[in-house]
Amino acid sequence: MKKLTGQFRNTSWDPFLIISQIVAMQCVMYFGLGLWMFLLDLFAGSSRSLDHLFKYQEIHVRDFGGKLVISAFVLNALTCALGLWLVVQRTKQCLDFSSTAHLFHLVLCWSYNGHFPTSFSWWFLNIACLTITCVCGEFLCMRTELQAIPLSLGPKADL
Repeated sequence: MKKLTGQFRNTSWDPFLIISQIVAMQCVMYFGLGLWMFLLDLFAGSSRSLDHLFKYQEIHVRDFGGKLVISAFVLNALTCALGLWLVVQRTKQCLDFSSTAHLFHLVLCWSYNGHFPTSFSWWFLNIACLTITCVCGEFLCMRTELQAIPLSLGPKADL
């Protein structure tokens, strides 16, 4: 017999679900970033390269190409917020999954470049994107969570 605890959702710890959600969010992050980068590189007529995704020196405001890379990261932050809404669906977990995705991105960039990032522009952009992803994801998830709460008990019967 199941005991009622008064909680809205099941809160049991499911490592397979959590790992699946982390993998799904990484896929959303890199598929979205690759797609945005491809579209903006196509628009600018510049060459497509993994350097745009992982190289620290590509993030700058000195020329049009650097601004397009920054634009792709910001647009991808909004894409990742949609991913949080579709994959995670929990307001309380948006910060966790956003931070995890960006932590993996840090590790991949570190591995790709061979040294830890010291560029201010890289850190500023990634912290800004983390913030955008988390806040927008929380907003979307909160709207959905609040929508699920019934505001009325049903039709009233006149006696």
